[in-house]
Amino acid sequence: MSRTTGHGTSSRRRRQWGTEKTHALLPAVHDRPSTRKLVFARVAIWLTIAAWMLYVLTVLLTLFLAGEFDTTWRVIEAASYVVVVTFLTFSALMYLLARYGAFQRFRTHRRAARGELDRHFSLDHRPLTVLVPSYAEEPGVIRKTLWSAALQEYPEMRVVLLIDDDPHPSDPETRDKLNATRAVTSEIAYALREPRERAVEALEFFESIRDLPGIAEDALPDLIDQYRLAVTWLRDFADAEPREDHVDDFFVEQVLHGLADDLESTAVALEMAAAEGSAPSTARMHELHRRLVWIFSAEMAWFERKRYASLSHEANKAMNLNAYIGLLGGRFVEQVTPDGLMLRPAPGGAPADLEIPYSDFVLTLDADSLLLRDYCLRLVHFLEQPENANVAVTQTPYSSFRNAPTRIERLAGATTDVQHILHQGMSRYNATFWVGANAVIRMEALDDILEIESVDGIEVRRYVQDRTVIEDTESSVDLTLFGWRLVNYPERLSYSATPPDWGSLIVQRRRWANGGLLILPKMWRQMRDARRQHKPLGTAEVSLRMNYMASIAWASFGLIFLLAYPYDNRLVSPFILLGALPYFLAMSSDLKYSGYKRTDIFRIYGFNLILLPVNLAGVLKSLQQGMTGRKIPFARTPKVKDRTGSPLLYIVSPVVIIAFSAFVAWRSYLDSSWWTLGFSTFNALCAAWAFLGNIGIRNGLVDTWVGLTDWMYVDIERQEPAEHVEDTAPDWRSILHEGHPAPGVVAPEMAGADVAGAEVAASVADVDTDAVDADAVDTDAVDTGAVDTDAVDTPSSGTSTHPIEQQPVDPQSEIQVHS
Repeated sequence: MSRTTGHGTSSRRRRQWGTEKTHALLPAVHDRPSTRKLVFARVAIWLTIAAWMLYVLTVLLTLFLAGEFDTTWRVIEAASYVVVVTFLTFSALMYLLARYGAFQRFRTHRRAARGELDRHFSLDHRPLTVLVPSYAEEPGVIRKTLWSAALQEYPEMRVVLLIDDDPHPSDPETRDKLNATRAVTSEIAYALREPRERAVEALEFFESIRDLPGIAEDALPDLIDQYRLAVTWLRDFADAEPREDHVDDFFVEQVLHGLADDLESTAVALEMAAAEGSAPSTARMHELHRRLVWIFSAEMAWFERKRYASLSHEANKAMNLNAYIGLLGGRFVEQVTPDGLMLRPAPGGAPADLEIPYSDFVLTLDADSLLLRDYCLRLVHFLEQPENANVAVTQTPYSSFRNAPTRIERLAGATTDVQHILHQGMSRYNATFWVGANAVIRMEALDDILEIESVDGIEVRRYVQDRTVIEDTESSVDLTLFGWRLVNYPERLSYSATPPDWGSLIVQRRRWANGGLLILPKMWRQMRDARRQHKPLGTAEVSLRMNYMASIAWASFGLIFLLAYPYDNRLVSPFILLGALPYFLAMSSDLKYSGYKRTDIFRIYGFNLILLPVNLAGVLKSLQQGMTGRKIPFARTPKVKDRTGSPLLYIVSPVVIIAFSAFVAWRSYLDSSWWTLGFSTFNALCAAWAFLGNIGIRNGLVDTWVGLTDWMYVDIERQEPAEHVEDTAPDWRSILHEGHPAPGVVAPEMAGADVAGAEVAASVADVDTDAVDADAVDTDAVDTGAVDTDAVDTPSSGTSTHPIEQQPVDPQSEIQVHS
């Protein structure tokens, strides 16, 4: 399918059968749940508890009293079955509890009026810095994210792209992509200059005449014109945008046209006032003028920490954020040293090469996420309310982009939208976790959890913990240890991409399953400290937090036991089905509430079955890190238009699950174990449905073939062009800086030097080669697993351009671009 846009013809990903065909976006403000819905939500909780208790009383006690468990092994078997059922029931109960809390919050939430927001920020405002960490992202993806941030209605805001790519790539294609990424911020700054200057000029003129008597009616036509011009600029921008996928559709329709519609409604209201011969107050007209200035006045910048040897180069998103946050409010000079380019604090009064303003609030935003226009305004307004003075982080858990072209993206989006509800409910019990796709954070709170250490003589500042690959979860616990709260703002104001294929989903879900077990000890410490202070944590809070961090582990192992071990059929009871029924009915209702089908509950069940090996791999990685103490490398979710290949393990494992479930069903039929037969048959059918719909036979065969034959190929190293070959001759600056090598140590810069002269040749000849101990090199120090191959992809090059941005960037622009 193709369509003509302002940039010519663009091709879309071919839509799969069974995907959604609606563009309808869920409302930003949740519908108020009815009393009936709240009653049913509460009944579901008590019914689950009652069913579990009835199972324990009627089955286990009956069998024990009847002497059925006459051997130690049968007792162990029964106990393990009860433990598995109990943990799975506990997870279902936490789901029901969280959704009940969400419905209570949706029922009481009242949205702040537009006039109240304008009034609040006209009196006082504090600066906000938006940080967009990026690694190997497509410039076109980054561009939409930065635009959604730049068009936020906030008085004083800087948007900084944190580029984490190699700053000096040798590959020409990679270098061109990096340069295109660097250019995005300056392109946006240049495009914003025209509407900003027009809005500033209009504001200054109004401020010069606003004290004149009766000026409101006279100045009203100019204010209407300013809003109409802003609407025209946004609609022209939207009409010229390429629309190659559903994310582009969202960007055009919700970010650009959504803002234009909002401004147009204001213009219409002002025209109605003019038609009546009336006008808003002078103060209100002043606020409306300022609003236009806010929309187009974001300061754009980009920063590359890897250019500086004085900043951490650890390969994860947390340290990319930490490197820049640690520079906020500082003035720095660049110093060239033999160790590389260094950032040093600038002496007082001396000129600085890099000056980074301080910010009271920091918004972290993933490079594949988009914000609706009033995200920053509403969330900072929430944080600045007196009753929220101890809230460190607020966010709107992201929703998925609708009209996904693939079945797996639609299904992953469905689980994302259901999780949005659960995260909102967790705030009801003070059990919120920071979800790293987007969040507004107080710098005061980040300063409280700051850890400073020296690594190789370089100061490393850690605000966001990078011990695990789920840095946001661990930082949530750190903040609560210092008495801060985290709150999810009860609206839908942020959206993020979901994986479009099985290969990219593997990378994401394996990362999500990794790290929760490592953070549990911190939560136990928090519980202990709270008890000592006579402020024990609530049962609901502890239960929800524990379930959030560890449920993937126990649910994965529990399902494996139920699938693989032939438990005694007498342990199965209708009460187990009765206990699970409220959970499945509630989820099907939540899917309908989120715009999906109730029957998607069966697709999600099969989806989770074939994800079992992926979740187990993440859990085992956590255990590996806990035992070895070595960090697991951060694996970025690939975002490419072509399909991401899957490792052989995650193609074969789902097939094994399907085959084994079918085998157990057959054996159960022969043994007349009807409960086991029903359970195994249901698992086999759901898992087979999930495999065919989300992986596919063709893709499965291709990835299997690649996995089986990949060992036969050898990567050929790319030869560096002649101009990139470094001069290995000794450098006098390095000699003066490092000094003479210690005895028995060869300086690195001397190792490959082309040294002439008889004296030097004689000295080389005198070196005792036996003194070089091959065992001195610790091969274990070379971490072959430091690069997660699942995070490496070959994205297509190039970026979308806009007619406004095709003009050269004005070098005199007031927007400073940090490089």
